[in-house]
Amino acid sequence: MSITGVNHVTLAVLDLDRSVIFYTDLLGARLRARWPDGAYLTLGDLWLCLELTVHMSPREDDSHLALSAAPGSFDPLARRIRSETRIWKENRSEGASVYFLDPDGHRLELHNGTLASRLAHYRCHPVDGMEIFGDTGTERS
Repeated sequence: MSITGVNHVTLAVLDLDRSVIFYTDLLGARLRARWPDGAYLTLGDLWLCLELTVHMSPREDDSHLALSAAPGSFDPLARRIRSETRIWKENRSEGASVYFLDPDGHRLELHNGTLASRLAHYRCHPVDGMEIFGDTGTERS
């Protein structure tokens, strides 16, 4: 038995109209279904559910949802995100990233990289105590 992927992500929102507009107009999501208390959207292969709530519980940690852009569209989308959203963190990791908030304060990241590129970075720039597991077994740094 094993997990084959992420089935869907659900985000609680205070204003469904505002959130649908944010995800469709800014991030290019496709609206797939809508009802009085929610909506289903797709962002590439990601199934996103927006669910209306009356109370939000803001997070203060680094939990976030990282999204990828289509080839060639990272830079224009990143510029638009920077001009139309609040930035919550500056990028300090491998690969280009923009860390931004949706209208309800959900922490999002637009990242231009893959797990393979991140692991390659750490193979070249080891971090004390990090162990990288790969096809050839384990590598300790």
